[in-house]
Amino acid sequence: MNTASLAPIFVRLKLSLLRNGLRQSSGRKAAYISSIVVTLLFAALQLIGLIALRGNDHAASVVVLLTAVLALGWAVMPLFFPSGDETLDPTRLVMLPLRPQPLVRALLVASLVGIGPLFTLCLAVGSAIALAHGAAGVLVSVLAIVLTLLVCVALARAVAAANIRLLTSRKGRDLAVLSGLVIAVGIQVVNFGAQRIGDAGGLSALEPVAGIVRWLPPASAIGAVDSASQGSYAVAAGQLALSAVALFALLWSWQRSLTKLMTTPDGSTLAAASEPTRKEAASSFHRLLPEGRTGTVMQRSLRYVWRDPKTKAAWVTALAIGLIVPLFNALQGTGSVYFACFAAGMLGIQMYNQFGQDTSAFWMVALTISSTKDAYTELRARALALLVITLPYTALVSCLTAAVLGDWQALPEVLGLSFALLGAMLATGAVASARFPYSIPQDSAYKNVAPGQGGLAWISIFGGMISAAVLCAPVIALTIWLHASNSQSALWLLLPLGTAYGVLIGWAGVRVAAPQTARRLPEILTAVSKG
Repeated sequence: MNTASLAPIFVRLKLSLLRNGLRQSSGRKAAYISSIVVTLLFAALQLIGLIALRGNDHAASVVVLLTAVLALGWAVMPLFFPSGDETLDPTRLVMLPLRPQPLVRALLVASLVGIGPLFTLCLAVGSAIALAHGAAGVLVSVLAIVLTLLVCVALARAVAAANIRLLTSRKGRDLAVLSGLVIAVGIQVVNFGAQRIGDAGGLSALEPVAGIVRWLPPASAIGAVDSASQGSYAVAAGQLALSAVALFALLWSWQRSLTKLMTTPDGSTLAAASEPTRKEAASSFHRLLPEGRTGTVMQRSLRYVWRDPKTKAAWVTALAIGLIVPLFNALQGTGSVYFACFAAGMLGIQMYNQFGQDTSAFWMVALTISSTKDAYTELRARALALLVITLPYTALVSCLTAAVLGDWQALPEVLGLSFALLGAMLATGAVASARFPYSIPQDSAYKNVAPGQGGLAWISIFGGMISAAVLCAPVIALTIWLHASNSQSALWLLLPLGTAYGVLIGWAGVRVAAPQTARRLPEILTAVSKG
């Protein structure tokens, strides 16, 4: 079967998959139609905005960088949304009698059908219109649009084929759950970059970066339009050639990955060579934990952090945001060393809804709790497991923030406040876990509260955070009083006092929550099993 007859078959196959997927439910159909409308509206606005840049002195820098960001989005899209397009999985075609080369060409044609390619086409057309001047510029712009679209699509396919074993495994699903983290980090990076551009005096700050990016495919194809419009035909030819070479390299890599997938067994079915080493390392770490129930519960909690997708996503997001907020504000020169307390607050949230994190498996834990003492040991061990990560992390963020701002003198008081806040959140989190448990659905990567339990989640988290702030009032008041009375030499006392206060208030919270947990076990079990 030749490529000419194979390509229409794959196009019809993709349309059939899309049509059958929309038939599954009216909600899915409504979501897809809404996404089409929003994407088309955004694409139209982008197109109008790019056309409005025509004649602007910095138009080339803007569109070149925009194309590079678009290509980056195409590269990471298969990694974080592996189920967004069923045709991204080439293992479905392994048993078909098809050769890789015509298969690649047919899949490339089928890949041009979809919302993503349409959005990319609109952006490429707008970029070309913004830069094309004269007959040479218009001619080159036609080639640039085609190359930009094909390179972006081929890049996504090559990345998906090279990582398909990962994307269809449990680790791949974990990666998909963490996509929200990338979005959050990206927003902070964009915000930081926008502020830097404003401080540097506008779009002229983009020129140095754009000068480099215009030689990186597929942005080089758009850069060729500007070069041809200015009469630099040799430079334009070189930039087009770079994009063409990148396209052929991606297609070759894609074909090579398909050949490997069709001719080699799945490595996930083979025993990992490093497995004994990992088990030995895990055993060494577990030997450091206390003996008895405390060590067992700590080990179980830490394994949830590493293995459970929802728990891992919550932890990694908290770790990343807890570092980004104080550090980025410090780098911008607008932050304070006290922003480091944000890290303790983000990680302290992980203590809330402890039993909901166990989902329906909590019944196994409930069978081991027959008294207040058992409940106290369970909650204390969970808090200790959390402290294994949060204590060194809070100290690290505080030190980095102080180093960037050059305010090492304030480090002791910041650490004291952070540890006091962490202890207060452990206390309120233990009580909230006993009083306001809620279920965390496992059938959706983006749903963290079961239907009908949203009010419980709000009360648990935000009520607990407000209570934690109130519990920290003595340490905060002492800090303010020492500063107001110019007792700078005594500020170091906040480190031991804040640490001791955090330990005391955390212990008290667990003691208060233990009898409530033992008494409310049936209600807790019912609440966390609803998802």
